[in-house]
Amino acid sequence: MSLDILLRQDSGNVTTLTMNTPKSLNALSDDMLAALQNAFDDIAQNPKIRAVILRGAGKAFCAGHNLKEMTAARSGDDGGKAYFADLFARCAKLMLTIQSLPQPVIAQAHGIATAAGCQLVATCDMAVAADDTRFGVNGVNIGLFCSTPMVALSRNVPRKQAFEMLTTGKFIDAAQAEKIGLINSAVAHDDLDAATMELAQTVAAKLGSVVKIGKQAFYNQAQMPVDAAYDYAADVMVQNMMYQETAEGIAAFIEKREPKWEQ
Repeated sequence: MSLDILLRQDSGNVTTLTMNTPKSLNALSDDMLAALQNAFDDIAQNPKIRAVILRGAGKAFCAGHNLKEMTAARSGDDGGKAYFADLFARCAKLMLTIQSLPQPVIAQAHGIATAAGCQLVATCDMAVAADDTRFGVNGVNIGLFCSTPMVALSRNVPRKQAFEMLTTGKFIDAAQAEKIGLINSAVAHDDLDAATMELAQTVAAKLGSVVKIGKQAFYNQAQMPVDAAYDYAADVMVQNMMYQETAEGIAAFIEKREPKWEQ
């Protein structure tokens, strides 16, 4: 992982990843996708990390895929078809990795989050944004429908709002993004770092093994019919109740004291 492309800072049990190519508005170049994938793969193996913040350096969070790289790929014998298939497969792998990660991932957005950058925000488990941030899936404006960003977007916001964003290419502001559920909260730009870290530290203070099982269950049940989801969730709760740490947490609550957890 190139430290010039992606910066990593571990603070206690919170890890912050900063996309660090501000001249390209932190576009998801081939190198950036690889750096992010490597970082998340590493974090997944570290139980000491309890929460992750994903942010961008410079004046924007992320402007989506690197269009210069995509244009260059079209000069190949197949017009770039093999490259594009591989590119979008690598991007999808990254998005799935974020949601399968044991730790919650919080997007810290500012400036703009467009196309695959907006997809990143929608993919992360939570998101906090500066109140002057703009969000869009604007590919339609250049003749490229944001089909892969659509997957994450349409699972975050109501269908009509998602379809309007996808077909008009218009930006929405942070207030609207919060209203429709794309982000958790919009805060003053000067408060963005502190607000995001506060959320991350709150999550990181919980029992890591329980957050892990809960995150996995959250995404699994969301794809099931309601009756199957209840059956599955009940099994997860039975499994959770078998944890010794859970017994300690319940006892501590009854006895009005702080739990003594080993992890």
